[in-house]
Amino acid sequence: MTSSPKRLIPATFVLLWATGFIGARYAMPWAEPFTFLAVRFVLAFLLLGAVMLALGSRRLPRRAALHAVLIGMLLHGVYLGGVFWAIHQGLPAGLSALIAGLQPLVTAILAGKLLGEEIKPRHWVGLAVGFVGVVIVLSPKLGTLGGGVTWQTLTASVIAMAGISAGTIWQKRVGASGDLVTGTFWQYVGAAILMTVASLVFETQQMTVNGELIFAMAWLVFVLSIGAIFLLMVMIRDGAMSKVASLFYLVPSVTAVIAWALFGEQLSAIQLVGMAIATLGVGLATAQPGRPRLSRARGRGPRDSG
Repeated sequence: MTSSPKRLIPATFVLLWATGFIGARYAMPWAEPFTFLAVRFVLAFLLLGAVMLALGSRRLPRRAALHAVLIGMLLHGVYLGGVFWAIHQGLPAGLSALIAGLQPLVTAILAGKLLGEEIKPRHWVGLAVGFVGVVIVLSPKLGTLGGGVTWQTLTASVIAMAGISAGTIWQKRVGASGDLVTGTFWQYVGAAILMTVASLVFETQQMTVNGELIFAMAWLVFVLSIGAIFLLMVMIRDGAMSKVASLFYLVPSVTAVIAWALFGEQLSAIQLVGMAIATLGVGLATAQPGRPRLSRARGRGPRDSG
């Protein structure tokens, strides 16, 4: 039977993941995206390195460490690098989130093909319903697209979505059984290498250090790179990938509520309807088959048994 703390993991993950926009909102005016992410990932693996020393975590075999490095490049580097770069170039955050909303469907397809997971019709219905809910939640933000919608920014968003889909599948296939702290450490090593190279090639590495940037960096390192990612790794290890991926449908809804509460952004009735639909979709996609009911014959005499 699932323990109470584990039951809280999906909801806690969605809440933490949805707060990622806070850090991005504060950071982007003060740092280039690849440079910011390179520093973030370096801080994350240094912090995890200290945790490994304190816990005496076991080392990964060289092959497993290499897998973790490549997973980190996809799951953290390609995904966040693509999203941050596209938004920095003017792609509306709502459109970026809509493209990212395809990730549960792509992940479910890959999970069926590569992991042999059985995805039942109700799960496909849930994934489709969830995506409709995401479209409705984001629809008010898609009205004015602006000049940032180019083939470059759209391509970056699609690559980012493909990166997190491939990274989570790869983690489930080869990395889910290892030590989570050590594996995540090597993931951030890989992500830091990729973002450092991208920063050196495409950017000037200039950052304006102020309170907003420091807050954003601290929030994203501790809350997202450590907190949310560890919860994601636990869910990937313990659950079916299609069900884990469906939780990402709830992120735009939670993000919209947080933006309404903290920044006074408008929250319309149509968005509330979309939230309900997205929640319904996730419920269908993660539904467990009913347990067989106990026989009423249990405890009765021989006449009622058999």
